[in-house]
Amino acid sequence: MSNTLTSNESAFRRKMRAEWIKHLIVIAVLCIELLPFYMMLQISVKDNTTFIQNPWLPPNTILPDQSARPDVDTSSWRWSNYKFGIRLIAPYVANTVFVAVLSAVGTLMLSILGAYFFARYKMPFSNLFWGMFLFLLLMPSIANIVPLFNLLKKLDLLNNLFALIIVHTAAGQAFNILILKNFIEEVPKDLFEAAEIDGATHLQQVVNIVLPLCGPIIGTLAIFILIGSWNEYLLPLIIMRDKELFTLGVGLIYLDGEYVKQWGLIMSSFMVASIPLIIVFLFTMKLFIRGLSSGAVKG
Repeated sequence: MSNTLTSNESAFRRKMRAEWIKHLIVIAVLCIELLPFYMMLQISVKDNTTFIQNPWLPPNTILPDQSARPDVDTSSWRWSNYKFGIRLIAPYVANTVFVAVLSAVGTLMLSILGAYFFARYKMPFSNLFWGMFLFLLLMPSIANIVPLFNLLKKLDLLNNLFALIIVHTAAGQAFNILILKNFIEEVPKDLFEAAEIDGATHLQQVVNIVLPLCGPIIGTLAIFILIGSWNEYLLPLIIMRDKELFTLGVGLIYLDGEYVKQWGLIMSSFMVASIPLIIVFLFTMKLFIRGLSSGAVKG
């Protein structure tokens, strides 16, 4: 009897030890992932003097070597940095939201229609066209920069936000159609046939069948498109000339040279720039996860 209790106690201890190790690993990974956000947050309320004296901890944190420097004030929280960040970033945020939203809407509208066509109908050489279409996924986007710049120049679209929208919409077609085609093919064909018998047009079938049943993956793709447009840097840098038309990626990079490494101002601007994406992801997290997991269940 005592041997059984000892064995059970030993197994329980091993289980608890494994649980503690698992939790410690999770906590360590979370700390590593959240460290950049913590550094950005606590540096954003400092000036350069406070940052140099105390780079790792927030203001009001007393360090051993500060007693010898009574002339240095490291206790003040510079909330005025955020006023500067909002004032500086607001035009860039407006431009980025404009480009990201219209790019997402245009990309999804054309992708849904293209995926519906490839999933539902066959035509001569359709497999060849589909293969050529998928070949676009293998082409690195950086290889198209020079031809794309020349094309936009000939079309008189340089220094124009609509150029970014057109390019983003065109560039996102291949990947989005590939994903949506697989989901539309999983929709029972009986639904489309019943809709055709009732006299529904192709557009009505897309609106009443494809959109409701593929809603989660469409929402997930929309989030991907928004994030990609929000973080776009190279293309706006190349084709934009007026500072008033800069998007966030380009506008933030000019902080480094213009304000001579004022770390508090730079980090507060970065913090303000990240808030919209954080809000969007918090409110769409369930939709994002549902869209990712729906592809794992077939039938």
